[in-house]
Amino acid sequence: MTTAKPLRADARRNRDALLAKARELFAEGCFDLRFDDFARLAGVGTGTLYRHFPTREALAEAVYREELTAMCARARELRATLSATEALAAFLRGFVSHLDANQGLARTLATLMATRSGTLAEGGRELGQAIADLLAAGVEEGAIRDDVGVGAVMMALQGICMACDQPGSRADADGVVTLVLDGLHRRTS
Repeated sequence: MTTAKPLRADARRNRDALLAKARELFAEGCFDLRFDDFARLAGVGTGTLYRHFPTREALAEAVYREELTAMCARARELRATLSATEALAAFLRGFVSHLDANQGLARTLATLMATRSGTLAEGGRELGQAIADLLAAGVEEGAIRDDVGVGAVMMALQGICMACDQPGSRADADGVVTLVLDGLHRRTS
């Protein structure tokens, strides 16, 4: 197995500029743009675009991976600074807020990533592991039930994602998170 060579500082800046511009354009729903226009709008050459991202889907995958990495890092950060139940609640509510604030990005990534089911499945596993870690910490603290798995929480999040562009979905999504958190709470007899 070969390890990827670290990017030079200028190559890293160019890649970051492409990702930032793609995230912005995807959020605006601009996925029908000519692929070469991403380079021009990011202020880099076309060759740089193709060197880093040979296809629109590869660019979308990189944006998706960055979003996912940030979410998983947030889960770890919350776990390190809050009680397990507070961390889980903050993470789930933050997920809903992020989805609500980035509906255009979510729709665009879902459209562009539809043919990359392996990438989506891998991302789902990473997100699932972050949630599983939060749940396990809550079980260990004795605050969260041990008979409800990550699959139930992921299913609730998937439902929220599917309905995020419906009128009133934000309030409903917050309600689903409240139901999930209440359902996970370990009751003492």
